Amino acid sequence: MRNAPWLGTLTVVGSGAAALTIILLVVVVMANILIGGWDTLSWEFLSAAPTEGMTAGGVFPAIVGTFLRVILMSIVGVPIGAITAIYLSEYASQRSIFARFIRFAVNTLAGVPAIVFGLFGLGFFIQFVGGGMDRAFGDGVELRWAQPNLLWASLTMALMTLPVVIVSVEEAMRNVPRELREASLALGASRWQTVYKVVLPNSITGLLTGGVLAVSRGAGEVAPILFTGAAYFLPHLPNSLSDQFMELGYHIYVMSTQSPDVEATMGIQYATTLVLLLLTFSLNFAAVYLRYRMRKRAIA
Repeated sequence: MRNAPWLGTLTVVGSGAAALTIILLVVVVMANILIGGWDTLSWEFLSAAPTEGMTAGGVFPAIVGTFLRVILMSIVGVPIGAITAIYLSEYASQRSIFARFIRFAVNTLAGVPAIVFGLFGLGFFIQFVGGGMDRAFGDGVELRWAQPNLLWASLTMALMTLPVVIVSVEEAMRNVPRELREASLALGASRWQTVYKVVLPNSITGLLTGGVLAVSRGAGEVAPILFTGAAYFLPHLPNSLSDQFMELGYHIYVMSTQSPDVEATMGIQYATTLVLLLLTFSLNFAAVYLRYRMRKRAIA
């Protein structure tokens, strides 16, 4: 017992040191990227396409491709994840074998490496689904859907981020007091009306949190889109969902590993990394601000 004050002090000091270390690491990384890419970052860099074998020009096609992929990924993944969470939280019995199987599948997906999702997207979406669509609707010669494109890359990323959304939304729904559900049911509301009018409005922040986490993970992943949609060099914007696209994360990978003169493109690499971080932060900030506004409206 006499050592308890010392243990408390040691815990506080250790926790503070760990937090300070994390903050310093973030500051060092961000400062390094900012210093390395600030001179290259300009309006021309943001609004122009790559030129001279990607050793000059800008990253505008990659910015648009990344933005479109993240938006499509969110449009597909967040609703499916939210519906699954609603079923698990409000409808499924705790003893249901089907619900246990879903939870097992979600936990398994959360631990699958990103590269495996890319191989799955290549085999299922491109070869099976896309090939079937081309055989059914095409002329049998020209490949439109049986090749990497924006749609298959977005669906693959949506599948990869599903566990994040499901866990976040389900946890938020379980935190809604049961008394609110019972009061709604006692007033004659159906279960769906209770979920729609009571549970969902009180757990909307969890839904947006899941969306933020999905965007954060999906925006920077490169491995899955290597097989499903990203192009090495494509200085124009995608015209449809069946087109390939440039992507900021893949562009950084290409510049750092495939460039004939890596040292000459260091400024472009740092500037592209900075743009990717700014785009991710902007999407996250928009979701966080929307969550704040909804929470403030709910309290009012």
